Amino acid sequence: MGSERKDGPERKFASDEGSLRIHQAIARDMGTAILTGRHKPGDLFEGEIEASERLGVSRTAYREAIRILIAKGMLESRPKAGTRVLPRARWNVLDPEMLAWMFAGEPDRAFIRDLFELRGVIEPAAAEFAARRRTDDQLAIMDAALAEMERYGLSTPEGRAADQRFHNAILAATHNDALEALASSVGAAVSWTTTFKHRKKLLPRDPLPDHQAVHRAIAARDTAAARNAMAELLRLAFADMDIALSEPGA
Repeated sequence: MGSERKDGPERKFASDEGSLRIHQAIARDMGTAILTGRHKPGDLFEGEIEASERLGVSRTAYREAIRILIAKGMLESRPKAGTRVLPRARWNVLDPEMLAWMFAGEPDRAFIRDLFELRGVIEPAAAEFAARRRTDDQLAIMDAALAEMERYGLSTPEGRAADQRFHNAILAATHNDALEALASSVGAAVSWTTTFKHRKKLLPRDPLPDHQAVHRAIAARDTAAARNAMAELLRLAFADMDIALSEPGA
């Protein structure tokens, strides 16, 4: 592949995000363009040679970026037919990386509602199962996560990571493989919605007591209280999101 171009914008991609490889940075930019509607379902992408030359990247890097987006259900590539943007219904919108792309800009309000509705279906039931099945070790993980949330606050990366661990620990405590498989998606939704809510200023309400109420119910093995406490936590979190979305510039 000695003839492939690796100058110009490729250096920009390489330095744009220290943790991203070139093809990942290309996939992020292209994925974000699809999410924001710059490329719409049905739109045909230019050919691999033309696109790689325009971007100043190797064909290999561009091809790998396309593969990432195909795996996420955003693109379809067929011989002779080219590469097209697929309908939104085909996208893996719960992919943690795709959630990060969504919340890097202005996420769609309807999609935020969708996320909270999904969490409202999954997490209250998970809290009920956790109250019935949790182990002492899993309760200790929740304890430690709450302590970190209190120490750092949810406006910090450390506090948000602890929040994610708390919710993941509840899913693990269900001892249900299907629910545990949702941990990365639910955790990403928790992290990115919280980041969005705190991006401009601290919210007036402290959500820590809501989490502590869920923890107390799970510790007491009170299944009904655990379900209700998690439902209330999510109701209040969605109300906080409404506040964040109504801020000037949001």
